[in-house]
Order: sequence, then C-alpha cells, then structure tokens
Amino acid sequence: MELGEVLRDRRKAAGRTIASVAVDAGLSVPYIANLENGRGNPTVAALDRLATALGARLDVRIGDEEPAPPPSAGAELVADSDRVEKVLALIAGTRSRATTRRHLIETLNALETLLGHPPTPTDLNRLLDLLQLA
Repeated sequence: MELGEVLRDRRKAAGRTIASVAVDAGLSVPYIANLENGRGNPTVAALDRLATALGARLDVRIGDEEPAPPPSAGAELVADSDRVEKVLALIAGTRSRATTRRHLIETLNALETLLGHPPTPTDLNRLLDLLQLA
C-alpha cells in the first residue's frame, strides 16, 4: 500500500477532513492533499506530525528483514476469550476447531474494516451469540 493511500484511509476512518488534520499536524492543506495523491517527498518530521495528528505511531525501519506482522485485533480477542472454545466446540461440526477459529478471526478482522475501529469484546460476544443461534 502506498503512503498516500495509508494517509487517506487513516484520515477517512477517523472521520477527519484534510483541513482538520492539517491544523493538528501544523502542515498545509495542499501539502497533505499532495501526499494523499502520491505527490511530494515528506520529511520524517512531517510524517511523524501527520501520524500523531491521525492518532497513529510512525515506525521507520532500515533493514533486510520484514518485521513480523502484529497480531490482529481478531486474534487477540479470540485468544483472550474464555467463551470462544466452548462455542467452537458447539459449532465446529465436521470442520476442525482450528479452521473454525481461523474463520472467526477473519470475520472479526473484516468487522474492523466495516466498523472503522478494532472490534471489541462485546462485538466478539455478539458474533458468538449469532453463531450459536445459527
């Protein structure tokens, strides 16, 4: 994903305008618009101010190895839930619990896109309720 896409997606997910982000970051509206459109060469300082204005953290790396992907919000919710294993035992049927767990995590991760924020334990419990009712 390109920098401009990341910036635009984060801004829109936060329900922010370019102008409001510009004010918080101390940057100009045209400067941010250009970055979102794939133009310009931002400094690390400007990117850090943008990240802060968008409630994110700038992570700059130089190296040969790719960092390990952070655990997804869905994976963390499933790992922290006492209820998941009980429901998986009820609904797995002919599928393995591991496969059903993977599908549950994928569904929770997809919810993050729809909700515009990471799913919560309440979201997980609602999804488990739906699965039990099905």
